[in-house]
Amino acid sequence: MTNTHPIPDDATIRPGGDRHGRIGEMMLDRGLITEEQLEIALEHQRHTGKKMGEILVELGALSRLDLTKVLAERLGYPFIDLRTRTFDPSITALVPEEVARRYGALPVELDDGQLVVAMARPDDVFALDDLRVLTEMPVAPVMADREQLGEAMSRCYGGSNVVSIAAGDAAEDYDEEASELARVATEAQDAPIVRLVHAMLEQAATERASDIHVEPLSDRVRIRFRTDGVLHEVSEVPISLLRPLISRIKVLAGIDIATRRVPQDGRFSVSMSGSTLDIRVATLPTGHGEAAVLRLLDTVRGPLDLRDLGLVGDELERYEWAYYAPQGCIVVSGPTGSGKTSTLYGTLLELNTPERSIVSIEDPIEYQIDGIKQIQVNPRAGLTFASALRSILRSDPDVVMVGEIRDTETAKLATEASITGHLVLTTLHTTRAAAVPMRLIDMGVEPYLVASALTCVVAQRLVRRVCDECAATDEGDVSLLRRLGCGDEELRGATVRRAVGCPACSNTGYRGRIGIYEVMTMTEEIGRLVLARASTQEIERRALADGMNTLQLNAVRQVLAGRLTIDEMMRVIA
Repeated sequence: MTNTHPIPDDATIRPGGDRHGRIGEMMLDRGLITEEQLEIALEHQRHTGKKMGEILVELGALSRLDLTKVLAERLGYPFIDLRTRTFDPSITALVPEEVARRYGALPVELDDGQLVVAMARPDDVFALDDLRVLTEMPVAPVMADREQLGEAMSRCYGGSNVVSIAAGDAAEDYDEEASELARVATEAQDAPIVRLVHAMLEQAATERASDIHVEPLSDRVRIRFRTDGVLHEVSEVPISLLRPLISRIKVLAGIDIATRRVPQDGRFSVSMSGSTLDIRVATLPTGHGEAAVLRLLDTVRGPLDLRDLGLVGDELERYEWAYYAPQGCIVVSGPTGSGKTSTLYGTLLELNTPERSIVSIEDPIEYQIDGIKQIQVNPRAGLTFASALRSILRSDPDVVMVGEIRDTETAKLATEASITGHLVLTTLHTTRAAAVPMRLIDMGVEPYLVASALTCVVAQRLVRRVCDECAATDEGDVSLLRRLGCGDEELRGATVRRAVGCPACSNTGYRGRIGIYEVMTMTEEIGRLVLARASTQEIERRALADGMNTLQLNAVRQVLAGRLTIDEMMRVIA
């Protein structure tokens, strides 16, 4: 229980070693990976020298949780799952938060006079020695997943306290009497402010937040995180810290700290908990001072597979038929924050082969994908979607992704390119798939061009997935599902669940998100309706007759499968 031996060398499978190394053999024996995946990983390792486990995780062949379990078995440490575990405050209090986070060590229980401590690196001899001296008792390390460990620490010590404690330290050290010039020169580099921003980013990464909102109010600064698409307040800091806090964020993002009366934007990257976060920053002048929104993108995780996003079954088949075609225009539609860009990235991953030349025009580039030429829009330099698209079409592309159609010129160029031998992927802001053809016509594209160019339209929404650890069977009234078209036979075999809340989901009842899709393929009948400038309702009726499933129907199916609650469906789809 108290092993302190270091991780052995064969945890990294080195070129020229044994057939696959013990770690690789263990993964194969347990069916976690295939021989083919291991051979691919070995080839990557010959070029990069990285550890085998890390390579398999990056390739998506293995989850980090499974890797941790295998390493724990290999090294002789018990593995502990922290997702649903409850903690005794009197035990976690034996190790102060600062020490726990420094060593990545969380006390979980007392076992026969020993303090059982969950650690990502249970072989850290110095950490174990310090914990023994601090607690004055024997310490038995167990191995835990690094991400679970961070989440558990936030639950035990109070996630918002991380930011609040740092804010309190910064408020004590901040000198209100400092001169204006001196303050502007030094406020962004003050150690307490640096710690505050770091604590804010660390907590956001732990809670899987996609955005951080720093908002000045009349008497305080409110900090909110958007997790699984929903904003919630995590902390507040004194209004006196607004200037240095925003200045620090601006310095990191390469934004002019002396300009405060106009919106600005920038970006930066930071390493956090073993991942690299690419952070996009936008500032806005408000009546109480500058506000900032930070968008967090995990570049290690990268874009997801289409199936991971929730595009499966009939919808995936229709979509695959469209994006494997040699030419045509595919439009993904939906409101802001509905996951359109993720769908396009997932599509590019499917198409990214040595036989294809792929170019994208984006604003901004959210994920860097090897093998794809990605162009960042820069209006100040005259590089717009339209001007970039004209240049791209002269560079022999097979596939072109246009991040968003914003104007008539871009719309015309995109549709014209799709009928001259190119596959064009783009997005548009409409609520339903059937509304896209008329929206393009309203933007100035001729009906004959829309009818000829469009091959597929996808409308989508993102919904919060019910937490599997705490969800309960929903025995309530299902009359709403009947009104939406569910028969008694479907309801009898259904698993309708409701959100409850537990430590694993931060007591929200939801954990992660999935996509809800409707996929409309352009048939000859729909093409004739477009030429006749038919209404959106007429186009939708024809699409339904051709086999399209609506967003509402696919949402109901997710409810019946137990992945989506009725409340969440009504919040997003209704």
